[in-house]
Amino acid sequence: MLVEPGFFRTELLTPQSTQYAEPSIADYAERTTRTVQAWQGMNGTQGGDPAKLAAAMVELAGLEQPPARFAAGADAVAVFRQKASDLVAQAEAHLELSTSLAHDDA
Repeated sequence: MLVEPGFFRTELLTPQSTQYAEPSIADYAERTTRTVQAWQGMNGTQGGDPAKLAAAMVELAGLEQPPARFAAGADAVAVFRQKASDLVAQAEAHLELSTSLAHDDA
């Protein structure tokens, strides 16, 4: 089971736990800076409860058929949904061309 967690209220975002490298690629510097600032700003206010995540992991591990992939937290579910929506839109953007690529005798 692949667990993809959102943000949980742990020590991950504390200065003692996480150090950020200085942006080294100019094209990404602004976005990296914004991301680091956002993460630092949410330290101590993350929505996820780590004890509830642990209980959920135990529950899922006990299933006969645990999920192949688990979105842990409402923020992770939102990311999954957005990604799924983006992929469907990309698949449909050029659907006719995409589906016209088989051999003529196939």
